[in-house]
Amino acid sequence: MTAGSDQTLERATEVPAYRPFSVEVLRTRRLSPSFVRVTFGGEELSDFADEGFDQRIKVVFPLPGGGFTPIGDDDWYRRWRALPAELQNPIRTYTVRAVRPERCELDVDFVLHGETGPASRWATRAAPGHRVVVIGPNAAYPGPTGGQEWAPPAGAAHLLLAGDETAVPAITAIAEALSGEVRATVLLEVPGPGDVLPLDVRPGVEVLWLSRDGARHGDLLIPAVRGVLAGLTGPATAARTGAATLEDVDIEVETLWDVPEVTGGDGLYAWLAGEAGTVKLLRRHLVQEAGIDRSSVAFMGYWRLGRSEIG
Repeated sequence: MTAGSDQTLERATEVPAYRPFSVEVLRTRRLSPSFVRVTFGGEELSDFADEGFDQRIKVVFPLPGGGFTPIGDDDWYRRWRALPAELQNPIRTYTVRAVRPERCELDVDFVLHGETGPASRWATRAAPGHRVVVIGPNAAYPGPTGGQEWAPPAGAAHLLLAGDETAVPAITAIAEALSGEVRATVLLEVPGPGDVLPLDVRPGVEVLWLSRDGARHGDLLIPAVRGVLAGLTGPATAARTGAATLEDVDIEVETLWDVPEVTGGDGLYAWLAGEAGTVKLLRRHLVQEAGIDRSSVAFMGYWRLGRSEIG
């Protein structure tokens, strides 16, 4: 190991990949009945790493009295977990919709669920000057910061992205970044027809919005995914290797989340996110019924029906 690599390792140890950013609301924009875009600002955002695609962040919301318990810049999660419950600020996971470090601005799209949780409650009332803490990728970190799951193989013949409203910010950010050189199908299940958002995608990227309009989660998304698979022929189905055995995941006690390392690459690559029960059924259909190579299916259970952790 060279002296230069020693210095890089030492610096990586000293500089956290993720760090807290103190920000305030600059403006809000109601995109639809279920979505609001909040633009945050703050001088610290000049050091926010612009990684693109589905960059995950944590948003730390104020306590009922409006304050924030200090948790430091490094090892923040351990410090937060060690706090008494009454001093733990609510924390939720979101996706960066856009970041403009040169302007010290960050856009986050929130899904609104009324008064069902601290995040939705805060986003419904968000106004200029309101403050939060964003824990996000640190541009000063000398290496990959992580927090992204979109990693299709270079030779994929067809891309399939599917999810519900909680996955809309991540999937739309990915869809707008696609070159269109590889055919892509994007399926988005949302609460109602008013939640269809305008997207700037390139030719070759097909976007289909599915309005539940009172139906259950997954009732439209599951058959839509099956329809896409039924219509695929030729190179797009090359990853089909026959039915595979899947280990059962108890979504009542385990997190449904797996982004396998892609070993192949000339067939279909699927990226599924949203309600865990729906995602589990979709994964089973792709791998066990349609025979898609399990290494070509990334799946993330963002939330669980009947639980309040989504916002």
